[in-house]
Amino acid sequence: MKSFSYYIEKSFSYNQYINLINDLLAQGKTTGPEQTPFLIEYTNMNLVRMNRLDKTINLNPELIGILNNIKNEYYWLVITEAWCGDAAQSIPIFNKITQYNPNIELRLILRDEEPELINNYLTNGTKSIPILICLDKFNLKEIFKWGPRPKELINFVNEFKKLPDFDKNELIKNIQIWYNKDNTQEIQKELTELLKLLD
Repeated sequence: MKSFSYYIEKSFSYNQYINLINDLLAQGKTTGPEQTPFLIEYTNMNLVRMNRLDKTINLNPELIGILNNIKNEYYWLVITEAWCGDAAQSIPIFNKITQYNPNIELRLILRDEEPELINNYLTNGTKSIPILICLDKFNLKEIFKWGPRPKELINFVNEFKKLPDFDKNELIKNIQIWYNKDNTQEIQKELTELLKLLD
């Protein structure tokens, strides 16, 4: 695998990522090599979701308390793609967290442009995203990783797939319902525990 400094250099800020998505949608495109109406429509929906979350996320007091005590500097390098529904649900939370403490810098990198990176962060052999990698800014040592979904949702999906009449479109719909009901709470809880590993 190439060095983390290489991937940081190739990555986007949150605003650059949003601008990239807007520019691609204006051309009728999305990120990645696969350009289908389905993925482009998902990208469009994801942008709406991200804009909504940017305006509505409230961080929990415990999470804010831990953030206020982080003194060392970190990169949060996130492997993503614009069409990924799970990424659209979690990246605005990462961004909100980094806004609270400038010692954490959010950087986003496209999965399919850097296949070697995701190959080191497979989930049960799949290239599931998003994957958040927390790196010490000083030595680029990996501190923790998170992703691609909150554990509670992973369990929900695994149970749903066991249903005899399992339907992929129905699953996608139910994942969206889960995220809406949860209102970012599970991701915040999991990140709160991981942030306790810092400093």
